[in-house]
Formats: sequence, C-alpha cells, structure tokens
Amino acid sequence: MSAYGRLPVTMARGEGAALWDTEGRRYLDVLSGIAVCSLGHANPALADAIAEQARTLMHVSNLYGISEQETLGAELCRISCMDKVFFCNSGAEANEAAIKIARRHGTGKGIEAPMILVTDTAFHGRTLATISATGNTKLMDGFGQRTPGFLVVPYDDLDAIEAMASSRDDIAAILIEPVQGEGGINVPGDDYLPGLRKICDREHWLLMCDEIQSGMGRTGKWFAHHHADIRVDVMSLAKALGNGMPIGACLASGPAAELIQPGSHGTTFGGNPLACRAGLTVIKEIEDNHYVERAGVLGARMLENFRNRLHNRAGVVDIRGCGLMLGIELDRPCGDIVAMALDAGLLVNVTAGSVVRMLPPYILSDAEADDIVDRMTDVIVSFLESSEESARG
Repeated sequence: MSAYGRLPVTMARGEGAALWDTEGRRYLDVLSGIAVCSLGHANPALADAIAEQARTLMHVSNLYGISEQETLGAELCRISCMDKVFFCNSGAEANEAAIKIARRHGTGKGIEAPMILVTDTAFHGRTLATISATGNTKLMDGFGQRTPGFLVVPYDDLDAIEAMASSRDDIAAILIEPVQGEGGINVPGDDYLPGLRKICDREHWLLMCDEIQSGMGRTGKWFAHHHADIRVDVMSLAKALGNGMPIGACLASGPAAELIQPGSHGTTFGGNPLACRAGLTVIKEIEDNHYVERAGVLGARMLENFRNRLHNRAGVVDIRGCGLMLGIELDRPCGDIVAMALDAGLLVNVTAGSVVRMLPPYILSDAEADDIVDRMTDVIVSFLESSEESARG
C-alpha cells in the first residue's frame, strides 16, 4: 500500500553508523532508523545473540514461562527503578497498554469515563487510540471520530494542567513525552516534570512517560525523565530496546503495576524469546561500552558545534537538543532539506514542518560526529540561500 512517500534510494547493507545503497553509495545514518539502531547497524554481539537464539527457541506462547522475558523484565526494572513490565511488539502497543492502565486506574476511583491529559505537540503512535492521544490533528484525517478519553493541553505549561485539575474531576492520568521527538525536539523547562509529579501526587493521577524515542540512553540518562530526578507510575518503551528487533514494553510501579491481571490484556508475539534476547543484548552492550554517558557527551559536542556554526545565521530560529536528540528549527518549511542531505550522504528528516531532526547512533566517533555537523551545516546554509534567492524572484 502507498503508506510512505519514500526517497529514491534502497539500502542494501549497514555497518556501524554507515549504510550503503544498492548502487554502492555510502551514507551516515543520522536518524538511526528513527531512534532505533542506537548501537548502529550489524552490531556483532546482537547478530550473534539473535542467531544463537533463533537456533534454540524463537517463540513460545505467553501461556508458559519464558526465561528470556523474565530476565529482560528484571533488567528493565533494575535500570528504571520500576516494578513490573508488560512486553509487546511496538511503541504504539506499549502506549495502548499504558492507556488501559490509566483507564482502569480511573474506574477504580469511581470515574465512569476516565480522561487522560495529553499535549498539543505530542506523538504517541498510529493506532486509533494513540492518534487520538496525539496533538497532530492531521493524523486523524479521514479516520472518522476520535477515540474518546483525552484532553489536550499545551506542552510545557503547568498552568494549563492546574486549570484542568481545578475544573474537572474525571482525570485519571497524564501521558507525556519528557522530550518530544516528532513534535520538533522540544525540551521542557527544568520545573515541568517535577511540577507534573507534584500535581499527580496531589490529584492521585498517574504520571505516564512515553520514552519510546527518548529512552534507552538516548538523552544521556537511561530515561529522559531521570534528568528531572522524578519517579513515574507508567513508562512506555520500544525503538532502541531491540536495535531493530521489534519489541515494546510498558513498565509500571506501585499500585499501577497491579492493574493488569490475567484476562485484562495480552499479546501473541510480545515478549517472545528472540525479541527478549535481543533486548538483553542491547542493555549489555550499552552498559559494557558506557554508551549512556557517551550519548550525553556526544550530544553536547554536536549541539555546541551546531550552535557555533549557525547561531547567527538568518533563518535559523533555534538549535536545541538533549543528548542525541537534536533539532534545528528554521523560520520556514524545510522538507526539501531531506533530499539535499541525502545528496550530501546524510540521512535526516524534517518534523513539525520546519525542524531538522537528528537522532544519530551512540557509536559515532568524534570524527563522524564532527563530519555530520560540517555537512549538515552546509546543507542548511545552502537551503536557506536557495530559498531566499527564490523568494527574491
């Protein structure tokens, strides 16, 4: 089906931060497959683990114990300081589980139709429920009525949350991205997440963090909400957890961890031995190579270098980021930059219409990181100059 507007290139193989197309041309993958391949491509330890597990046991029903699932669950709880995990296949499924937990929490409080607060520039997936929880109304075009149960407020606006708290008694939870990816690499103020925690404690709401893009070390902490030194009640993961192997997870703590019981939720493929073996290997590789710290250092280096190169350039609105989530906002739509970057041997994308988004792998060398900054700066300057020339006629 014509679901994608694909670029005129087909990738044939990858190694580390690089990809080669079917014509033999080399590219630096500055998107990591959209925050998925954080360990790069063809990671040897992961390839060996997947091959070994495939020769042993790939799938068994969740009607039985799965040792790889139990071990990965324990590891995720260790690095997140959370209590329990439900495994699934994708980020959207992880958020669906979080939404069900929030609704069950609400009905347990006597709320007949529990509501979840979400933000106007959010992205939580493409199922009917998760696009209804997403601020981008274009995602709903042609799909009829929205799934009920969500109230939209501005991102990074505690006053808006307080207004909802004072005017409604049917709210059960807040679903938030601690750093927004699809919305344009939006990093909230330092008081935002701690403020949300205080409100949720006072109102007995669940604080639910979507860490699908920001989690697994990408921001320089295992999870982006760790920068705020807060606990969350529910957290969704996917993307980098499998480094390309489809796997998602919904974690919960405290009373929220007890709300899913036999018969209330389930999955056929989620948490199978193959996917969980991949997740275990990803965590080991990240820890053994200190990639969480590396992502923070590397991201700060790239952010500083972009700011040094572009801070006074007309047309550049903002240069922002958190670890290896980097965004350069321009004052005009810039979708053409994607093809221009491809010609320059870089894979990036544009989100929110005018933000160049970069999500490079943790395994970049300093030289590769500097090369990305140099080439991407040249692409942005060239785009701005050409669009300014076109505007002059």
